[in-house]
Amino acid sequence: MYKVILAGGIASGKSTAAAELERLGARRIDLDQVSRDVLAPGTACTAEVAAAFGADLLDEKSGRLDRALLASRAFASAEATARLEAIELPHITRELERRLAAAEADDVACALVEVPLLDRLGDAHALADEVLVVTCPTDARRERARDRGMAPADFDQRLEHQPSDDYLRAHADAEIANDGDLAHLLDQVRAWWADRTAKQLIKGDPHGQR
Repeated sequence: MYKVILAGGIASGKSTAAAELERLGARRIDLDQVSRDVLAPGTACTAEVAAAFGADLLDEKSGRLDRALLASRAFASAEATARLEAIELPHITRELERRLAAAEADDVACALVEVPLLDRLGDAHALADEVLVVTCPTDARRERARDRGMAPADFDQRLEHQPSDDYLRAHADAEIANDGDLAHLLDQVRAWWADRTAKQLIKGDPHGQR
C-alpha cells in the first residue's frame, strides 16, 4: 500500500485535491477528523486532557468535551498549547496507525492522509512513502476564504499560525501548484495519480475510477 501525506494551508485547494484522489481510488484519512475522534467522550485522550486542563471541561451527563473552553485555556500561552499537543499527538498517531493498518488489511492501493499542519505532525511524518503538498498564492487563498464567508482578518490570523508555502515545499516530495482554475488543479492531481500508477507505486488503473 502506498501511503501519502497531503498537506496545504487554509483555502489552498487541499481538500479539493483530496476529494479527487479519493474519487480516483485512494482511501482518504482526514487527520482533523482523527483529532476529533480521539477527543470523543470516554476516550483516554479526553480523560488526560481533562486532568491537565480541568475536569469542568467535561459535561457531567454526556462526558462531552467543551472544546471552546479547552481552546481558551490551551491556547492562552505557548506552554499550554505545547502541553495539549504533547497529550494529543501520541493518541492521534496511534489512531492514524490503526486506520492505516485497516486500509492495508482491506488491500487498499493508496492511503491518503490529509493533514492541516505539516509542522505539527511529529513522528507520524515517517509513516508516509511520499509527502505531497498543495500550494496557492496568498491573495487567491484570501479571496477564496472570503467567498466562503470568512472575514479577511480571521483568514490572516489563521494564516499566521500555519506553515508557509516555502516550508511545505522544503518538506515535500512533490508539489501541486494551485495557481490556476479548478480544471488546472484537477489536471495536476490526475497527472500525479497517473504517474504513480504508471511507476507501479500505486497498484491499479493509471486513469483512476471514472
